[in-house]
Parts: sequence; structure tokens; C-alpha cells
Amino acid sequence: MGARVRVVPKPLSALLVVLGYDDVVDAARDVETILEFDPAAVEGIDEEIVATMRLRRGPDAVVGLPAGSAFLYVELDGEHPDQVASHAEALLARLGGSGRLREGRLITDQAERTALWRVREDGAGLSYRPSSGGESWPGWEDSAVAVADLADYLTDFRELLSAHGLTGIMYGHFGAGCMHIRVTYDLRSERGRQVFRTFTREAATLVVRHGGTLSGEHGDGRARSELLPIMYSSQAMAAFEEFRLAWDPVGILNPGSITAPDAFDDNLALAGVPDREWRTSFALHPVEAAAAGVDPWVHAVQSCIGVGRCRTETGGVMCPSFRATGDERDSTRGRARVLQEMVRSAPTQRDGWASEDVREALDLCLACKACSSDCPAGVDMATYKAEFFSRYYRRRLRPIAHFTLGWLPFWLKITGRVPGFVNLVLASPLGRFIAFAGGVTTRRALPRFASRRAVERQLETAGSSVGTPEVVLLVDSFTKGFRPEVAGAAARVAAATGRAITCETEACCGLPWISTGQLKRAKKVMRRAVHRLDDSGDAPIVVIEPSCAAAFKKDVPELLGTDAAERVAARIQSFAEAAGAWTSDGWTPGPLPAAVTLQTHCHEYSTFGAAVQRKALTALGVEEVREATGCCGVAGNFGFEAEHYELSMSVAEQALAPALRSTAADVPVLTDGFSCSMQVKQVDPSRSGLHLAELIDRAMTSSAMPETDAR
Repeated sequence: MGARVRVVPKPLSALLVVLGYDDVVDAARDVETILEFDPAAVEGIDEEIVATMRLRRGPDAVVGLPAGSAFLYVELDGEHPDQVASHAEALLARLGGSGRLREGRLITDQAERTALWRVREDGAGLSYRPSSGGESWPGWEDSAVAVADLADYLTDFRELLSAHGLTGIMYGHFGAGCMHIRVTYDLRSERGRQVFRTFTREAATLVVRHGGTLSGEHGDGRARSELLPIMYSSQAMAAFEEFRLAWDPVGILNPGSITAPDAFDDNLALAGVPDREWRTSFALHPVEAAAAGVDPWVHAVQSCIGVGRCRTETGGVMCPSFRATGDERDSTRGRARVLQEMVRSAPTQRDGWASEDVREALDLCLACKACSSDCPAGVDMATYKAEFFSRYYRRRLRPIAHFTLGWLPFWLKITGRVPGFVNLVLASPLGRFIAFAGGVTTRRALPRFASRRAVERQLETAGSSVGTPEVVLLVDSFTKGFRPEVAGAAARVAAATGRAITCETEACCGLPWISTGQLKRAKKVMRRAVHRLDDSGDAPIVVIEPSCAAAFKKDVPELLGTDAAERVAARIQSFAEAAGAWTSDGWTPGPLPAAVTLQTHCHEYSTFGAAVQRKALTALGVEEVREATGCCGVAGNFGFEAEHYELSMSVAEQALAPALRSTAADVPVLTDGFSCSMQVKQVDPSRSGLHLAELIDRAMTSSAMPETDAR
């Protein structure tokens, strides 16, 4: 058996046209006209997806949409940009005559196109927790009708939803008449599951009445097999049975599907989950959980709906451990499934928190937080790991690395007094023994410890400011302990903008305690930091280390849950975010290098946006940015732990190492994160990572130097 295919060239030019309508029915009525223009794609989303994307990812996550409450994305392509643009203008003119189109926009900028497509891709996944509250589930996915019948089908479908007291969040392949609809079923109660059964049978009857199919692109399977007699005749069903028996007489291949099917509401994941309280330290969106009528921990771990983006090998950062091992267990989805089984089957909460299976599944999670932004469902496995570890180790002896690396801010207060002695010992043969005994890998170069006086001297170089502080520069534990020169550079850059600055050197975010699940200690450290920072002012708090900035922004309010913590979090900026804002206000430091290699810290990527570093560099005049889009592999304490070294280096090969190999040795490597800078040295000892503050500081120094008279 064989097949012959014809490969066609990909058009050289493409243009996205986004169309706004009052509702999805109006949008559906224009699809036949749109297809006359031979689009490469016609995708649609409703307003709930847009609202949910803004709620979960911030208002800047959705920009560039036209006016409307439902939107069509029309991708046009061709050989020449002018030809495609003319084609798009003709489409808008034609649609304008129907009276349904509210506004249409041609999206020519590639970055804007990518961002808008992400609204379609991620918003659909995020809508399982819609902005309107409660939960929605993929119980009526994939139905399809002829495009000519799509508007009428959606009209009748919305009436059916209303009759059952349900809401449908709609998106799909409008150009093919195929709809994906998330429905606000209550699958946790017997009454809600009965509504689900009744509604689904009526929905199947409806789509068949419109001449459509139950499954437009993904097949029938267990979710639709029981409903197939509604669509097929008894003779067709008998033929299916006869064909299957010929190939599988004993029924061992995919039993319960297509013929002799299981009921479509058997084995529902949300049925049978015990209604009990799982006490947590993190807030875990209790308001949304209450709206869904479920415990916040259960609500959080059940957020994964199996999309599987964590199993990709390229694009984004999630999930570095899966990309390294290729094992489903090491993916975000795999870990979520284990946690879901924990809340379902653990005899008691104490047994669940003590599960060795869960601990093993979470062990290789780097806690990079990439899933909190890359996962379409917003799963935050780093938070779940910290929460679980805090409970699991409550009655167990912790690994020694939890006390050495996990208490690093505490140890840095001691090493800052005697750095010379500490560095001397660690550089000797005894240093390897100390590292080994402390659970730290002996295969990685250790950083040199800095003195407290070195930090003070560096900050003094920025001079003193007069007046009410306009910038609070937070010098974190890592910068103080290992990179005082970065503190000096950051202070000089902030002062050079003309703003009055003050430096805070005693506020710690508690991140090492969070990542090792020592949440009681983390909260104590955080309270002290919030007390120092909540000074009734509104000046931005610019944190030099991006992972600490992310902890102040996200973890501190979620763990403390106080108004003061929220006020501090609202003022937090990463240094790259602040530098971008200063440049937007008209400040220029002098010419920066034309090209850089960039490794964005995963926590900054997830909390402040994937493009925050690139935007700052572009605003500062850097023309070429070779971005290592991925986790560096160190992720705080993870890459320094002896048992995780191999995986750490494997993760480095996903993005960082190739980026270093593909750029010249004289191209600066930008690593605002301390862990990222350590990995650069480990991968290529001939290169050193620079903080953005150092890059700008060097540019200011160069531009301030007088020109030499060649005569």
C-alpha cells in the first residue's frame, strides 16, 4: 500500500485580517463570503475568550483587536505583499456591504500577528476558568456542519444551551464549519452530570438535524460512540460491528469504542472526587474555586485539561524536563495527572501529602514557572511543587541541599563577613568535600562570595540622591552575595536617568525557601521584607535579580495574602521592565552593542512577559538579539543539586548552548539571572554573562569618554 502526494511551495507573503462582529452568529454568516477570497485559514473566537485572556495574562496580552464581541482571524497569502494587501482591502470592502462587520484590521506587523494568534491558541485553553467565573469543560468539542448552515446551527445551539441553563464559550475553525465549544457543565454533582447527559444527546440530535457530524476532525472515541446511532442508520452500525468482528473477533482492540460502546458519561474525571479540604499555604485563587464549589487545591491541580503543549520540543520554554527526558511523567501534564489522582484516591489528606509517587513525579520539575505562562490552562507546577514539598517534608528529614542551598540567603549573611576565607576553603580540595557533604554537585564551578563592604562601595559610586525617592533599587541576596558589581551598575544606571533613587539591601523575597518547600520560613522572611518596603510611597521597586522580582510580584501576595503584600507587589518591576520604561520616557544611555545573545530568566519570562527583555533591548537600540528561548537548566538550586546536574546540562543543550555556539565570542551574553550567568560559565568557560545594567553602564562609560586627538 502506498500514497503519492504533491508538495506545493509555501506562499512568500501572508497577511492577517482580523474582523470584529457583534456576536458569533453574525461572524458565521460572513464566512461563505470570506471563503470566496481563498483564505489559508478562518478561525473564530468569542468575547469570553478575549476577556479571560486579559484576566489571566494581563491587559497587554490582548492588543490590536477591532471593535466587536466576536472575532474572525482570516489569514490571506500570496506571492507578493502588495497583491495580498490589495486582496485584503477587497475583502473588507465586500464584507462592509453586508452590514454585519463592525470593524476590520489588517495586521502587517509579525509580532502583533503572533500575539493575536496566541489569544486564539491560549485563550481557548484558559477559558476552562472563564472570566465570568466557575468552570467550563470540553464536553461538546468538534461538532461540524456545512459552512452555509453554521450560523443557523449556532443560533439553535445557543437556544439549547439557554434551555439547560448553560453557557458555551465558542471558538473554532469557522472556515470548515467546525466548532469547539467549552460548556459550563457542573460535572462534580450527580444533578449536573444528568444535565450533561441530557444536553449532550440533544446537542447530537441538533447537529445531525443540521446535516452535520458529531466529530469534525478528531474522531469519535468514547466521548461520542454512544451517540453514533443518532447520526448513522442501524444498517451502518451493523456494518461497523461486522467489520470490527472480522478484524478483532475477541474484542481486545480499543474496547468500548464505536461498537458496543461505554456510556459517554462513564469514568468522568470529576466524578467521585471526595469533597474535602486540602489546607495550603498558597492562596491558589480561592474566589474562583469557591465559584466552582470546589476546594482550591483540587481546583488548581485539576486545571490541566490535557492539551499537551508541555510535550512540544520547540517554541516557548515549557517543559524543560520533558524535553530532556521525553517521558510523559516529566511533563506538566504528567505531573498534573499524578496530582489529580492524589486528590481522587488518597484515603486521607495526610496520606495524599505523604505520597511517594507524587514526590517522585515532582522531583525533576525545575520549578522554572514557564508552565504558568506557556500552558494554555495556566498550570503553575512550580507553585504546586512548593506546596506539596512543604507538606511532604513536614514529618520527614529533608535532603541536605534544602539546608545548604535552600537557606542560601541566611548563609550569605555569614559569608559576607569572611568572604576571603570562604573562597579560599572552597577552592581547596576540602571545598569538594564540603560541596559533596552539602548535597551540592562537585562537577559545577562554584561562584565566588563577595563581601558586604564590596556592595557598599559599589552603591556609593552612584552618588547620593536628594528629595523623595522616585526609584527604590532593591539589591537582592544573590546580587549582594555574588555580584556586587551588578548592584553598582544598576545604581549608576538608575541615577543616570535623573531620578532620585534609594537602595534597599535588607529585603529578601524568600525564594530559596519557596523552591524547596520551606514555606513557613519563606513567609516569615517575606513579612519582614514587606514591612520594610511598604512605606506608603508609590515609587517603583526595581529588583535587580529577575527571579526575586518575580517572587515579590507573584509569590509574596499569594503566600501572605495581605493588603501590604499586594501594595508592594503592584510596585515591583524587573530591571529590564524598568529600563524599557525609562527609555520610553526619552532617556538614552549611549550606543549599546549592535548584537547580543539573550538568556531571559524563566521566572521573568513567566511573570513579566516573554518579550520584556527583547523590548528593552530594542528600545535601547540593540539591532540583533539572538534569544536562547528556553530554560538555562540551573533554575536556582535545582542545577546545583548533585542528583540533578546531568538533567541540568541536558536542559542547557535545548537553547542556551546552541545560542552560545552560534554567536561569536565577542558578542555579549545577557543573563540578568544569576543562575543563568552561572550556566553560561559552565557551558562555555570562555564567556561570561552580563546583566542588562552592566551592558548599559558600559555604554554610558564609553559615551562619556573624551575622544582622543589623533594628531
